[in-house]
Amino acid sequence: MSTGGARPIVTVQQHILEHQRQFPHASGEFSWLLSGITLATKIIAAQVQRAGIVDVLGATGEVNVQGEVVQKLDTLANETIHRCLGYRGNVGIVVSEEDDEPRVIHEAGDKGKYIVLFDPLDGSSNIDVNVSIGTIFSILRVRDDVPRSEVINQVLQPGLEQLAAGYVVYGSSVVMAYTTGAGVHMFTLDPSIGAFVLTREYVTMPLKGKTYSINEAYWHTFPKGIQGFLEWAKSEEAGGYSLRYVGSLVADFHRTLLKGGVFLYPPTRKDPKGKLRLLYEANPMAMLAEQAGGMATDGTRRILEKPPQALHERTPLILGSRSEVEKVLSFWKP
Repeated sequence: MSTGGARPIVTVQQHILEHQRQFPHASGEFSWLLSGITLATKIIAAQVQRAGIVDVLGATGEVNVQGEVVQKLDTLANETIHRCLGYRGNVGIVVSEEDDEPRVIHEAGDKGKYIVLFDPLDGSSNIDVNVSIGTIFSILRVRDDVPRSEVINQVLQPGLEQLAAGYVVYGSSVVMAYTTGAGVHMFTLDPSIGAFVLTREYVTMPLKGKTYSINEAYWHTFPKGIQGFLEWAKSEEAGGYSLRYVGSLVADFHRTLLKGGVFLYPPTRKDPKGKLRLLYEANPMAMLAEQAGGMATDGTRRILEKPPQALHERTPLILGSRSEVEKVLSFWKP
Protein backbone atom coordinates (compact mmCIF):
# COMPACT_ATOMS: atom_id res chain seq x y z
CA MET A 1 0.00 0.00 0.00
CA SER A 2 1.31 3.45 -0.81
CA THR A 3 0.01 7.01 -0.95
CA GLY A 4 1.10 9.01 -3.97
CA GLY A 5 4.87 9.38 -4.00
CA ALA A 6 5.24 8.63 -0.30
CA ARG A 7 7.07 5.56 0.94
CA PRO A 8 5.01 2.35 1.14
CA ILE A 9 3.32 1.60 4.45
CA VAL A 10 4.43 -1.77 5.85
CA THR A 11 2.99 -3.05 9.13
CA VAL A 12 4.67 -5.49 11.52
CA GLN A 13 2.48 -8.36 10.34
CA GLN A 14 3.11 -7.55 6.67
CA HIS A 15 6.83 -7.36 7.34
CA ILE A 16 6.93 -10.87 8.81
CA LEU A 17 4.78 -12.38 6.08
CA GLU A 18 6.82 -10.71 3.33
CA HIS A 19 10.10 -11.99 4.80
CA GLN A 20 9.14 -15.58 5.55
CA ARG A 21 11.98 -16.98 3.47
CA GLN A 22 14.55 -14.98 5.45
CA PHE A 23 13.05 -15.47 8.91
CA PRO A 24 13.28 -19.14 9.93
CA HIS A 25 10.24 -18.98 12.22
CA ALA A 26 8.09 -16.47 10.34
CA SER A 27 4.71 -17.75 9.22
CA GLY A 28 1.09 -16.76 9.28
CA GLU A 29 0.87 -18.50 12.66
CA PHE A 30 3.83 -16.57 14.03
CA SER A 31 2.38 -13.32 12.68
CA TRP A 32 -0.87 -14.15 14.52
CA LEU A 33 1.09 -14.55 17.75
CA LEU A 34 2.94 -11.28 17.25
CA SER A 35 -0.33 -9.50 16.53
CA GLY A 36 -1.41 -10.39 20.07
CA ILE A 37 1.67 -8.64 21.43
CA THR A 38 1.20 -5.56 19.24
CA LEU A 39 -2.49 -5.35 20.20
CA ALA A 40 -1.57 -5.49 23.89
CA THR A 41 1.10 -2.81 23.57
CA LYS A 42 -1.27 -0.50 21.70
CA ILE A 43 -3.76 -0.82 24.56
CA ILE A 44 -0.98 -0.18 27.10
CA ALA A 45 0.26 2.83 25.09
CA ALA A 46 -3.25 4.32 25.15
CA GLN A 47 -3.42 3.91 28.94
CA VAL A 48 0.08 5.37 29.43
CA GLN A 49 -0.88 8.43 27.36
CA ARG A 50 -4.01 8.92 29.49
CA ALA A 51 -2.24 8.27 32.79
CA GLY A 52 -2.78 11.77 34.12
CA ILE A 53 -6.45 11.75 33.14
CA VAL A 54 -7.71 8.36 34.30
CA ASP A 55 -6.93 6.76 37.65
CA VAL A 56 -3.99 4.54 36.68
CA LEU A 57 -1.18 6.39 38.45
CA GLY A 58 0.27 5.37 41.78
CA ALA A 59 0.82 2.09 43.62
CA THR A 60 -1.69 -0.68 44.31
CA GLY A 61 -0.30 -1.33 47.78
CA GLU A 62 0.89 -4.79 46.75
CA VAL A 63 4.45 -6.14 46.42
CA ASN A 64 5.33 -8.48 43.55
CA VAL A 65 7.50 -11.60 43.54
CA GLN A 66 10.53 -9.38 42.87
CA GLY A 67 9.95 -7.51 46.14
CA GLU A 68 8.96 -4.37 44.23
CA VAL A 69 5.96 -2.15 44.86
CA VAL A 70 3.33 -2.85 42.20
CA GLN A 71 2.07 0.17 40.27
CA LYS A 72 -1.49 0.33 38.96
CA LEU A 73 -0.19 0.43 35.39
CA ASP A 74 1.95 -2.66 36.12
CA THR A 75 -1.21 -4.62 36.87
CA LEU A 76 -3.09 -3.20 33.90
CA ALA A 77 -0.23 -3.96 31.49
CA ASN A 78 0.24 -7.47 32.88
CA GLU A 79 -3.40 -8.46 32.55
CA THR A 80 -3.72 -6.81 29.13
CA ILE A 81 -0.89 -8.95 27.72
CA HIS A 82 -2.30 -12.10 29.31
CA ARG A 83 -5.73 -11.44 27.79
CA CYS A 84 -4.36 -10.65 24.34
CA LEU A 85 -2.19 -13.78 24.24
CA GLY A 86 -4.60 -16.16 25.93
CA TYR A 87 -6.86 -16.40 22.87
CA ARG A 88 -4.20 -16.74 20.17
CA GLY A 89 -4.57 -20.53 20.16
CA ASN A 90 -0.88 -21.20 19.54
CA VAL A 91 0.49 -19.88 22.85
CA GLY A 92 0.94 -22.67 25.38
CA ILE A 93 2.65 -20.88 28.28
CA VAL A 94 2.76 -17.21 29.28
CA VAL A 95 5.37 -16.05 31.79
CA SER A 96 5.44 -12.59 33.34
CA GLU A 97 7.96 -10.84 35.54
CA GLU A 98 4.99 -9.80 37.69
CA ASP A 99 3.70 -13.33 38.35
CA ASP A 100 4.96 -15.93 40.81
CA GLU A 101 4.49 -18.81 38.36
CA PRO A 102 3.92 -19.31 34.62
CA ARG A 103 0.35 -19.42 33.35
CA VAL A 104 -0.47 -22.45 31.21
CA ILE A 105 -3.04 -21.87 28.47
CA HIS A 106 -4.85 -25.21 28.78
CA GLU A 107 -7.31 -24.35 26.01
CA ALA A 108 -4.46 -24.35 23.48
CA GLY A 109 -3.62 -28.01 24.16
CA ASP A 110 -1.01 -29.48 21.84
CA LYS A 111 -1.44 -26.52 19.48
CA GLY A 112 0.19 -24.27 22.08
CA LYS A 113 3.68 -24.47 20.62
CA TYR A 114 5.01 -21.10 21.83
CA ILE A 115 6.14 -19.75 25.19
CA VAL A 116 5.94 -15.98 25.65
CA LEU A 117 7.91 -14.27 28.42
CA PHE A 118 7.57 -10.58 29.14
CA ASP A 119 8.24 -7.64 31.39
CA PRO A 120 4.87 -5.90 31.03
CA LEU A 121 6.01 -2.44 32.08
CA ASP A 122 9.75 -1.93 32.39
CA GLY A 123 10.77 1.18 34.33
CA SER A 124 7.42 1.42 36.08
CA SER A 125 8.96 3.44 38.93
CA ASN A 126 9.11 6.27 36.38
CA ILE A 127 5.40 6.17 35.56
CA ASP A 128 4.33 9.01 37.82
CA VAL A 129 6.96 11.43 36.48
CA ASN A 130 6.25 10.96 32.75
CA VAL A 131 9.58 9.33 31.88
CA SER A 132 9.75 6.83 29.02
CA ILE A 133 8.84 3.26 30.00
CA GLY A 134 8.31 0.13 27.94
CA THR A 135 7.38 -3.52 27.42
CA ILE A 136 9.93 -6.28 26.74
CA PHE A 137 9.09 -9.69 25.29
CA SER A 138 10.78 -12.97 24.42
CA ILE A 139 9.41 -15.95 22.49
CA LEU A 140 10.52 -19.57 22.90
CA ARG A 141 9.26 -22.81 21.40
CA VAL A 142 7.67 -25.46 23.61
CA ARG A 143 10.27 -28.22 23.91
CA ASP A 144 9.51 -31.65 22.46
CA ASP A 145 12.07 -33.33 24.72
CA VAL A 146 10.42 -32.13 27.95
CA PRO A 147 6.93 -33.21 29.12
CA ARG A 148 4.42 -30.36 28.89
CA SER A 149 3.56 -30.99 32.53
CA GLU A 150 7.08 -29.88 33.52
CA VAL A 151 6.25 -26.24 33.00
CA ILE A 152 9.27 -24.74 34.74
CA ASN A 153 11.67 -26.91 32.74
CA GLN A 154 9.89 -25.86 29.56
CA VAL A 155 10.51 -22.21 30.39
CA LEU A 156 14.11 -22.43 31.63
CA GLN A 157 15.81 -22.27 28.25
CA PRO A 158 19.00 -20.30 27.50
CA GLY A 159 18.70 -17.13 25.45
CA LEU A 160 20.17 -18.84 22.40
CA GLU A 161 16.88 -20.74 22.09
CA GLN A 162 14.81 -17.58 21.63
CA LEU A 163 12.79 -17.54 18.41
CA ALA A 164 12.19 -13.81 18.69
CA ALA A 165 12.64 -10.90 21.07
CA GLY A 166 11.65 -7.28 21.15
CA TYR A 167 10.51 -4.27 23.06
CA VAL A 168 8.13 -1.35 22.82
CA VAL A 169 9.10 2.04 24.24
CA TYR A 170 6.34 4.44 25.22
CA GLY A 171 7.96 7.84 24.69
CA SER A 172 7.39 10.90 22.52
CA SER A 173 6.34 8.27 19.99
CA VAL A 174 5.57 4.59 20.51
CA VAL A 175 8.34 2.52 18.93
CA MET A 176 8.65 -1.23 18.60
CA ALA A 177 11.88 -3.08 17.80
CA TYR A 178 12.02 -6.83 17.25
CA THR A 179 14.18 -9.58 15.83
CA THR A 180 13.54 -13.15 14.74
CA GLY A 181 17.25 -13.83 14.31
CA ALA A 182 17.61 -12.05 10.97
CA GLY A 183 18.40 -8.48 11.97
CA VAL A 184 16.61 -5.88 14.06
CA HIS A 185 13.65 -4.03 12.61
CA MET A 186 11.92 -0.97 14.03
CA PHE A 187 8.33 0.20 13.76
CA THR A 188 6.51 3.33 14.94
CA LEU A 189 2.87 3.39 16.01
CA ASP A 190 0.92 5.60 13.62
CA PRO A 191 -2.05 6.79 15.69
CA SER A 192 -3.93 7.87 12.56
CA ILE A 193 -4.30 4.25 11.39
CA GLY A 194 -3.67 2.41 14.68
CA ALA A 195 -0.83 0.28 13.33
CA PHE A 196 2.91 -0.14 13.85
CA VAL A 197 4.54 0.83 10.54
CA LEU A 198 8.06 0.06 9.43
CA THR A 199 10.52 2.93 9.93
CA ARG A 200 13.94 1.18 9.99
CA GLU A 201 15.12 -2.17 8.66
CA TYR A 202 18.27 -4.01 9.69
CA VAL A 203 19.21 -1.56 12.43
CA THR A 204 22.95 -1.58 13.14
CA MET A 205 24.35 -0.46 16.47
CA PRO A 206 27.39 1.83 16.04
CA LEU A 207 30.66 0.01 16.77
CA LYS A 208 31.64 2.79 19.16
CA GLY A 209 29.79 5.39 21.16
CA LYS A 210 30.77 8.16 23.52
CA THR A 211 28.11 7.54 26.16
CA TYR A 212 27.87 5.22 29.14
CA SER A 213 24.66 4.46 30.98
CA ILE A 214 24.81 3.47 34.65
CA ASN A 215 23.40 4.55 38.01
CA GLU A 216 26.56 6.16 39.39
CA ALA A 217 24.92 6.71 42.77
CA TYR A 218 26.06 3.14 43.52
CA TRP A 219 29.66 3.83 42.47
CA HIS A 220 31.11 2.98 45.88
CA THR A 221 29.44 -0.47 45.80
CA PHE A 222 30.58 -1.43 42.27
CA PRO A 223 33.42 -3.91 41.64
CA LYS A 224 36.86 -2.26 41.36
CA GLY A 225 37.01 -3.00 37.64
CA ILE A 226 33.76 -1.13 36.96
CA GLN A 227 35.02 1.79 39.03
CA GLY A 228 38.21 1.71 36.96
CA PHE A 229 36.26 1.88 33.70
CA LEU A 230 34.19 4.81 34.95
CA GLU A 231 37.31 6.69 36.03
CA TRP A 232 38.84 6.06 32.60
CA ALA A 233 35.65 7.21 30.82
CA LYS A 234 35.91 10.58 32.58
CA SER A 235 39.60 11.02 31.81
CA GLU A 236 41.17 13.09 29.05
CA GLU A 237 42.57 9.87 27.60
CA ALA A 238 39.01 8.61 26.91
CA GLY A 239 38.24 11.70 24.87
CA GLY A 240 35.03 12.95 26.38
CA TYR A 241 32.44 10.34 27.32
CA SER A 242 29.00 11.50 28.50
CA LEU A 243 26.73 9.93 31.10
CA ARG A 244 23.19 9.20 29.88
CA TYR A 245 20.93 7.32 32.29
CA VAL A 246 17.13 7.23 32.23
CA GLY A 247 16.49 4.42 34.69
CA SER A 248 14.24 2.45 32.32
CA LEU A 249 16.14 -0.38 30.61
CA VAL A 250 13.99 -0.05 27.49
CA ALA A 251 14.72 3.67 27.15
CA ASP A 252 18.43 3.32 27.91
CA PHE A 253 18.83 0.39 25.51
CA HIS A 254 16.84 2.11 22.76
CA ARG A 255 19.23 5.07 22.86
CA THR A 256 22.26 2.76 22.94
CA LEU A 257 20.93 0.75 20.00
CA LEU A 258 20.59 3.86 17.86
CA LYS A 259 23.49 5.99 19.10
CA GLY A 260 26.01 3.46 20.40
CA GLY A 261 27.73 3.37 23.77
CA VAL A 262 27.41 0.97 26.66
CA PHE A 263 24.78 0.17 29.29
CA LEU A 264 26.02 -1.20 32.61
CA TYR A 265 24.14 -2.80 35.50
CA PRO A 266 26.98 -4.56 37.35
CA PRO A 267 26.75 -6.43 40.64
CA THR A 268 26.75 -4.36 43.83
CA ARG A 269 27.23 -5.21 47.47
CA LYS A 270 23.45 -5.16 47.88
CA ASP A 271 22.83 -7.25 44.72
CA PRO A 272 25.96 -9.38 44.21
CA LYS A 273 24.22 -11.45 41.53
CA GLY A 274 22.98 -8.40 39.68
CA LYS A 275 19.49 -6.95 39.59
CA LEU A 276 18.09 -7.32 36.08
CA ARG A 277 16.07 -10.44 35.28
CA LEU A 278 17.75 -12.90 32.94
CA LEU A 279 14.63 -14.26 31.25
CA TYR A 280 12.53 -11.12 30.93
CA GLU A 281 15.13 -8.39 30.42
CA ALA A 282 18.70 -9.56 29.77
CA ASN A 283 17.99 -12.35 27.28
CA PRO A 284 15.70 -10.43 24.92
CA MET A 285 17.91 -7.32 25.01
CA ALA A 286 21.00 -9.45 24.43
CA MET A 287 19.44 -11.04 21.35
CA LEU A 288 18.56 -7.61 19.98
CA ALA A 289 22.03 -6.25 20.76
CA GLU A 290 23.81 -9.13 19.03
CA GLN A 291 21.50 -9.01 16.02
CA ALA A 292 22.39 -5.33 15.65
CA GLY A 293 26.13 -6.07 15.85
CA GLY A 294 26.61 -5.35 19.55
CA MET A 295 27.54 -7.45 22.58
CA ALA A 296 25.93 -8.54 25.84
CA THR A 297 27.75 -10.19 28.77
CA ASP A 298 27.47 -10.72 32.50
CA GLY A 299 31.21 -10.05 32.82
CA THR A 300 32.27 -13.67 32.54
CA ARG A 301 30.16 -15.10 29.73
CA ARG A 302 27.85 -14.25 26.87
CA ILE A 303 24.35 -13.56 28.23
CA LEU A 304 22.66 -15.76 25.62
CA GLU A 305 24.69 -18.78 26.73
CA LYS A 306 23.69 -18.60 30.39
CA PRO A 307 21.54 -21.59 31.42
CA PRO A 308 18.76 -20.16 33.62
CA GLN A 309 18.30 -21.82 37.00
CA ALA A 310 15.12 -20.06 38.19
CA LEU A 311 12.17 -18.14 36.75
CA HIS A 312 13.14 -14.85 38.33
CA GLU A 313 16.91 -15.26 38.23
CA ARG A 314 18.89 -12.03 38.20
CA THR A 315 22.10 -11.26 36.38
CA PRO A 316 24.69 -8.52 35.94
CA LEU A 317 24.39 -6.98 32.47
CA ILE A 318 26.85 -5.11 30.28
CA LEU A 319 25.61 -4.52 26.75
CA GLY A 320 26.04 -2.12 23.88
CA SER A 321 28.53 -1.33 21.15
CA ARG A 322 31.09 -4.10 20.71
CA SER A 323 34.08 -1.79 21.19
CA GLU A 324 32.63 -0.27 24.37
CA VAL A 325 31.70 -3.60 25.97
CA GLU A 326 35.18 -4.93 25.25
CA LYS A 327 36.64 -1.80 26.86
CA VAL A 328 34.62 -2.44 30.03
CA LEU A 329 35.84 -6.04 30.10
CA SER A 330 39.45 -4.88 29.78
CA PHE A 331 38.99 -3.25 33.21
CA TRP A 332 36.59 -5.73 34.81
CA LYS A 333 37.60 -9.37 35.13
CA PRO A 334 35.22 -10.98 37.66
